[in-house]
Amino acid sequence: MAKRQCMARVTSVTELAEGIYSMWLLAPEIAEEAVPGQFISLYCKETDHLLPRPISLCEIDGEQGTLRLVFRVVGAGTEEFSKMNPGDEVRILGPLGNGFPLAECDGEKRAILIGGGIGIPPLLELARQLDEKTTVVVGYRNADTFLLEELREAADRVVIATEDGSLGVKGNVIDAILAEGVQGDVVYSCGPLPMLRGVKEWSCKNGVPAWISMEERMACGVGACLACVCKSTEVDSHSNVHNKRICKDGPVFLATEIELG
Repeated sequence: MAKRQCMARVTSVTELAEGIYSMWLLAPEIAEEAVPGQFISLYCKETDHLLPRPISLCEIDGEQGTLRLVFRVVGAGTEEFSKMNPGDEVRILGPLGNGFPLAECDGEKRAILIGGGIGIPPLLELARQLDEKTTVVVGYRNADTFLLEELREAADRVVIATEDGSLGVKGNVIDAILAEGVQGDVVYSCGPLPMLRGVKEWSCKNGVPAWISMEERMACGVGACLACVCKSTEVDSHSNVHNKRICKDGPVFLATEIELG
């Protein structure tokens, strides 16, 4: 799959929750090739921010040529993006990385999609492309949620966990899975490292293959700089050590292929 760099036109920017923004971009050549689980890199206009910001794809509309990003403002780069207006342009590179393997959920298999925090957005396009054969389990800090109604429309079941118990099951996503008796044949997950550890442990214990998307700070986004490596169970052919490049070899991995510490 070819990577393309282009100037994308912003069509909308809206705040979904405190510090969480949704941005739609017009980028037909990238939208035509992108798949759920991939990401794009966005370049800042400010010259002192040289490295691009990688952001996962939340929605992909190949027919309209648009991409949706949902991101949290965590620094100068994402703050710049949050203040953009319709008609503004931003330089992007993509699609990058390997997406979720949808073929693992073919036939009558049922998928469990598990997301936490800013790892939730990539699950929306995935749920839509899996055609409602899904249970989505999402974890929030509190009742200040985002994308929840859209996930309910895309999946046939949504289970919620909140840290403070203000909505759904009190606790984390694994607590919610156990409390609600969630079952499935394959797991797709994206979120913070502690959550992914729990997902891997639960999936291995229950004999369910799990594909997890790693969140990591990236530099080049194309696998050249080795700044975003994770420990793998096998020797990597590129570096000849037990490493995988998250931006190039991932961000999606079979859980048993990598060590989560």
